[in-house]
Amino acid sequence: MISPKSLLQVPPPNCLYSAKYGQFLPVTTTTLSPKRTPPTLITTRSAKKTSRLIMGASASSFSADIGDVLSDVSIFTSAGEPIMFKDLWDQNEGIAVVALLRHFGCPCCWELASSLKESKEKFDSSGVKLIAIGVGTPNKARLLAERLPFPMDCLYADPERKAYDVLGLYYGLGRTFFNPASAKVFSRFDALRKAVKNYTIEATPDDRSGVLQQGGMFVFKGKQLLYSRKDEGTGDHAPLDDIFEICCKVPVA
Repeated sequence: MISPKSLLQVPPPNCLYSAKYGQFLPVTTTTLSPKRTPPTLITTRSAKKTSRLIMGASASSFSADIGDVLSDVSIFTSAGEPIMFKDLWDQNEGIAVVALLRHFGCPCCWELASSLKESKEKFDSSGVKLIAIGVGTPNKARLLAERLPFPMDCLYADPERKAYDVLGLYYGLGRTFFNPASAKVFSRFDALRKAVKNYTIEATPDDRSGVLQQGGMFVFKGKQLLYSRKDEGTGDHAPLDDIFEICCKVPVA
């Protein structure tokens, strides 16, 4: 049995609260993992060479103009100012890693944000811009930024989940609480506990439907999508070392 106190009163994945026992209990589910499509190779061409980059397994493919579609999506800075996706990075040759968090009140997303913060200097030195987007209003984003802490100039809010819808990220009760991929978070328990040291449930979206949203990780060069990975379940994040390696393989024009 897992007590709320041992997890800093943060509901663990794959567990539900038992009123009878007054604690969170593990849930055993026979839900089968969804069939994964084979990894797709994307070929990118420069004036001198061709680079083949692995695109993460996804339930759906993306059209070649996905960057153009995203360009016109409007979200918010953590300070509350509206901003278009096309203004987040150089749309010609800039390389950007876009991490879409579940929501600002998700403990697993605090862990991911912590990892992004720790890796930011490495990405910056390689000319790669790190961008984190979460579900919720700007004031919820600021709670994460202030308490984790996390750089506000890299953090954006998408309260209406516009970018998530365009990218077709997973959503629903089963994905959030019962997907087998969510169990991965238990292998990172120490990192999770450290990340939620100053956690507050107040960062959870006021629109509670947002807590059923899953995230994902994307790498762009300009408007060209080089890599995509949709989180299968809560806490199923792409390894940042793999993301960095992919960014390093992007050919220079």
